[in-house]
Amino acid sequence: MNDQFPVSTLRLALVVAGLVLSLIAGFGIGRLNPPPSSVAGTSTTAGAEHTHPAGTPAHAHPDGPTAEVGGLAVTSAGYTLVPLDGTFTAGRADEFRFRIQETGQRPVTRFAIVHDKPMHLIVVRRDLSGYQHLHPTMATDGTWSVPLTLPEPGIWRAYADFAALTPDGAQTPVTLGVDLVVPGAYAPRELPPVARTATVDRFTVDFQGDPRIGVDAPMAFRVRVGDTTPTLERYLGAYGHLVVLREGDLGYLHVHPETELAGSAVMFRLTMPGPGRYRFYLDFQVAGEVHTAEYTVTMP
Repeated sequence: MNDQFPVSTLRLALVVAGLVLSLIAGFGIGRLNPPPSSVAGTSTTAGAEHTHPAGTPAHAHPDGPTAEVGGLAVTSAGYTLVPLDGTFTAGRADEFRFRIQETGQRPVTRFAIVHDKPMHLIVVRRDLSGYQHLHPTMATDGTWSVPLTLPEPGIWRAYADFAALTPDGAQTPVTLGVDLVVPGAYAPRELPPVARTATVDRFTVDFQGDPRIGVDAPMAFRVRVGDTTPTLERYLGAYGHLVVLREGDLGYLHVHPETELAGSAVMFRLTMPGPGRYRFYLDFQVAGEVHTAEYTVTMP
């Protein structure tokens, strides 16, 4: 017999060895360069926040716009609004004290600064009258306090609008709501009629734009004194702030302002959550004084 392998056998062995080496090399390269879809720490999230250039018309997002209504509960997202006293005397200056607690009843003491403040407190009677926008201060133990006068008897709603900071620095925006009681004869007021123009002090404020259900729509508010346009000043980091409350359940809408004026108009983008009657409250500042224009808006 011949001591050497036949030529055909040797060729076959070389081919097999080459295939094995190719597979091993390919596996190693694949581990060094994984495909894009499997790169750790990357993902695409539908509905991520984005900005709109000036003049963007009303539109629906591909994944559907959302209008989250807040302030319906004392507990949300793991945080609870705990008032230390919920009963007030009509017309008497008092102090409203409360805490924000997390799971385990631990008081929250770390908050993000949003619109120049760590806490925004909105107070309104359940007939949507008597609107107040306040900014409490916090003690080291997490107790918030603010002077508060509730002028008339009735049930009032207090909204704590804040963004809590987690240990890793992430922000959790939350709006919690609680009822405050003012004993006495309660005579609820009818909402003012629907109008696009409001008068407050010496100012006339009108708005343009058509709020729509489920559609992100621009809103423009213009402030006038007679035929002149006053100089608007930044208040809480913007030229205006808009709070929207829904009649009935008093659902609270957090509306973000644009940082700059559009000509002389204060701009917002708003998505309405559903049909019903709403009350709009626009805060603006002129000559160091804050004023509030109010509107009734009906969504069919």
